Order: sequence, then structure tokens, then C-alpha cells
Amino acid sequence: METWIRFGTFLAVFATMAAWEVARPRRALARPRRERWPTNLGLTLLDLALVRVTVGAAAYGAAAFAAARGVGLLHWAALPPWAAATATILVLDVAVYFQHVMFHAVPVLWRLHRVHHADLGFDASTGLRFHPIEIFLSLAVKAAVIVLLGAVPWAVVAFEAILNGSSLFNHGNVAIPERLDRRLRWAIVTPDMHRIHHSTRVAETNSNFGFSVSCWDRLFGTYRAEPALGQLGMEIGLEEYRSPLGLPSLLLLPFRGEAGRYTFAGAPARAGAGPGVERP
Repeated sequence: METWIRFGTFLAVFATMAAWEVARPRRALARPRRERWPTNLGLTLLDLALVRVTVGAAAYGAAAFAAARGVGLLHWAALPPWAAATATILVLDVAVYFQHVMFHAVPVLWRLHRVHHADLGFDASTGLRFHPIEIFLSLAVKAAVIVLLGAVPWAVVAFEAILNGSSLFNHGNVAIPERLDRRLRWAIVTPDMHRIHHSTRVAETNSNFGFSVSCWDRLFGTYRAEPALGQLGMEIGLEEYRSPLGLPSLLLLPFRGEAGRYTFAGAPARAGAGPGVERP
């Protein structure tokens, strides 16, 4: 059931975003869909197949394990069901935020995560482009948090659907009126907010780490309102990878070259800013 809920949400949101991108694009793509989508979707299918034949529904399984044994903070706190479900979704979301920060801060993790950032375009397919090893590490971290928290199983399923849908939405190349975008940002991560994270500028790449709830970046000092060159002028991707990479190259990317200057160690922060983040 958990798999079908996630898959159904994925198909509905992806189809909606793909149609929206055609009808109201935010930017002209530096590289066309026909050049990028076979690689991005091919990597996605590989990820899905590997997860399916190995760990399966790991997040829900971890929640069911904790519930069956009564372990985890929420089982000991005896909260009302609505409060436990809310806590499950919020704690998992902030855990994903910190995990994302670590994938930028730690060079060996950045080697994996740069597969995502090396996309020369920014659209819904970018939200699916992750190296299989990163997928498995993320699942392991999430499962550990779920067990320690004693997360509510149905809320874990809801969170997984929200996370998948949010990744497709906030990577969308879609035009949203600026006034509406500014209001939405107080609650959720919008495409204009997350696009800054895919800038070739190091300080901008190391900002706006949130996926679903937008408050974490403001709370932990990693929020950036606008890119230096504006939404239409900013360059997408990584400076060291300016040619399209095929699927075999993406799979080998973590094992080639230097970790790069995009980790926090390679991007000193200005006074008063978070790690690698310049205030606008």
C-alpha cells in the first residue's frame, strides 16, 4: 500500500509539473528536455529498481517495527494521535534538511550529491536525479530517525508522499507570480527559492536546503532570498561540469575527480552568515 501511495502521488505530481512547465515556464532551459530527460529518468528507474529488489518500503517498515515493539520517543511520550502524527512529519522533515546540509558539508557525501547538482537544467526531472548510493544512505538515515522517534506509520507514508511531491514541485521550471511566491515561502519551499540552491555560485549552492517546509533555512541561517544575478540571469549546475553527462558517467561521477569547492570547507562564509552563505 505504501509503495502504491507514493507511486500514485509521484505520477500525478510529475504529470502536473511537466504540463505546467510547458504551459508556463519560468526560464528557458540551457539544455532541452530531449537531451536531459533520458538520463534523469533512466537514473530514476535504476534507483527504483534497486530499492525495490533490496530494502523495499524501508521507511514504513521501520515505523511498523517501532510500533510493534513500542520503542521510540513518541511511544513513551503518549501524545494525542494528531500531535504524534504532526511531530512525525516535522521531525522527519527537519532530519531531511540536516541530511541535505551534511551532503554538502562532508566531501565524501558531496561526491555523491553532486550527481544531483551537475544537471545543466532545472525542472521536475532534476528532483528525481540522485545517485543510488545517496538513495540508500538517505533511506538508512531516515529509518534510524523513524525508529528513534517511534514515528506513526501512516504519518511516515504521508511524509514520504509529501517529500516526493515537494521534490518534483520545488524543482519545477514553472512561473509563479512573485507576490504569491513570497507569501508561499513562509510555509513551503517554492521553485524560485530552491532554484537558488542549484546556482553555480558556491554561496548560493550552500543555501536553501529545505525540501518541503521552508522555515528550517530561516531558523538555521541558510536562507537566501534571491540569487545575485536574479532568477533569469543565474547559471544552473556546477562550474566544473558544463557538458551533459550520460547515465554511465553519472554513476561513476562520485569516484572521479576532486570533491570540489562546493563543500563548506571550500566556501568560507562571510561574518554573520551560515556555513558558505552570503547574506543578500
